[in-house]
Amino acid sequence: MSPHPPRTPPVEPTPPVEPVETTVRDATYEVMRRQDMTTIFSNPGSTEVAFLVDLPDDLDFVLSLHEGSVVGIASGWAIARREPAFVLLHTTAGLGNAVGAIATARVNRAPMVIVVGQQDRRHLALEPFLAGRLEGLAGDYPLDVLSPVRAQDVPSAVERAAHRARTDQGPVVVIVPMDDWEAPYDATDVSSPREVQAPRPASVDVDALAALVASSGRTAILAGSGNDDVDGWRTLTALAERLGARVWQEPFGARAGFPQDHPLFAGHLPADRPRVREALDGVGLLLVVGAAAIRQYPYAPGRLVPEGTRVAVVTADAQEAYRSPADLAVVAPPAVAIASLLAHPVLAAMEALEPTSPVETIPSVETISSVEPVETIPSVEPVETTPLTAADVFRTLAAVLPRDTVLVEESPSSRPLLQAMVPAREPLGFVSAAMGGLGFAMPASIGLKMALPERPVVTVVGDGSAMYAIQSLWTAAREDIGVLCLVMANGGYAVMDRLAERVDGKPPWPSFLELSVGRVAEALGCRVIRVDDKAALEATLAEAASRLDQPGGPLVVEIAVAQDTHFAP
Repeated sequence: MSPHPPRTPPVEPTPPVEPVETTVRDATYEVMRRQDMTTIFSNPGSTEVAFLVDLPDDLDFVLSLHEGSVVGIASGWAIARREPAFVLLHTTAGLGNAVGAIATARVNRAPMVIVVGQQDRRHLALEPFLAGRLEGLAGDYPLDVLSPVRAQDVPSAVERAAHRARTDQGPVVVIVPMDDWEAPYDATDVSSPREVQAPRPASVDVDALAALVASSGRTAILAGSGNDDVDGWRTLTALAERLGARVWQEPFGARAGFPQDHPLFAGHLPADRPRVREALDGVGLLLVVGAAAIRQYPYAPGRLVPEGTRVAVVTADAQEAYRSPADLAVVAPPAVAIASLLAHPVLAAMEALEPTSPVETIPSVETISSVEPVETIPSVEPVETTPLTAADVFRTLAAVLPRDTVLVEESPSSRPLLQAMVPAREPLGFVSAAMGGLGFAMPASIGLKMALPERPVVTVVGDGSAMYAIQSLWTAAREDIGVLCLVMANGGYAVMDRLAERVDGKPPWPSFLELSVGRVAEALGCRVIRVDDKAALEATLAEAASRLDQPGGPLVVEIAVAQDTHFAP
């Protein structure tokens, strides 16, 4: 045995690890993966080519043929998932074309990161061709507009935008010069957190709200779009039942905040002050949940609510609270605040009141359908040549739609009738443009179906409305998205005609009876069925409804209907 231990060979020093060279583009891809933004909705141009070529296989690209449709589809996707969608637009023209849709996304609380391409940073001072003055182009509608001062800051700006969009539920714009994408990136030089947590409180202080409810006598509830989730519906239903309170839906709400087939549902609160006061006569407290108090459409003089009626607002949106003429506003997630109210000892000690019968404030289906005749006409059975009405369509639709259908609306003249006849029965059962601008429903329905393939998605649009975003149908056909689109073809802007009649004016705009949305849809690759009688209507909608849960591309049903003769929002 050797007296000396064997010598250990010297350990060679480990060579320093060379940092892996990466680019701003690759670093941004990593941010997109981390933030679950792996679908790109876009109509790109030359300023976006460097970002898009050789796109990794785990990132999906969805093309739409107009920027309004790009943002509309992304809005539906974002609303369904409550997570940011990723949108890519082309400098001034792309962002400019999308501004109306961005405004709608903001008011509809659709979270999204909108990356807008800009000319090469190295000669922007010379205002080269396609250089854009982009920062203020979308006005105040984005939650924020970020213009990274260095290429190095682009991935952090995109991540920061994702955090803001997710937390505050709206669109954020990031402007990126085209040469930034190929610039080298230093992973140690960042300016945003990888993760932001904004936990909901388990409960909130509702002492003042409980005292107001207890001291106000009869309570009525106004449910808003901000209460449209499973917990919101559950807690507000429990509160309505506990108080014996009638529940109205907010006027012109973009979503349904309460199950509209519940016995306590009173209908949609009118959008003008005299009828609001009539509807709320005898109510001691109006509790507004998930909305501001109270959205109106045509101005009318007088008080917003009856004299003696107090108003309380519960909303997660501080701006809604600030602009509400209320006795009390609670800024908190509605479901949490209402759950806290239900658990409050003051409420537990109250005796529930029997609900009153709601005041009839919108015309009945029969009134709407027969407002024109002035002379007595003998009653006869309808024949096949009788023009279809919106009531015919909605009556048939209500009979065949599955309970979990997502109904997307953009048929302005017949909206009150649609809401009266086809109730939202589950959360996300009704979606429309909160801004009132046209061009939302068709693309949004496509995005909703992409995000929720297991739920039936049906959109009801007027033929005039359809033309604002008709290009989106190409995307539905290309991506094989199984939405059912019902086009109410009345050959004109019926809502405008009715509004002109209200001021005894003669409208200068023409009708467009020669327009066929169906023919345009066929050219964009969609299957189209045209309907002009009740038998065909019933057969077509029954067949279409039975296939809503099956794979397949879009179906457009163009329905010839008489113009609505009454409009009372």
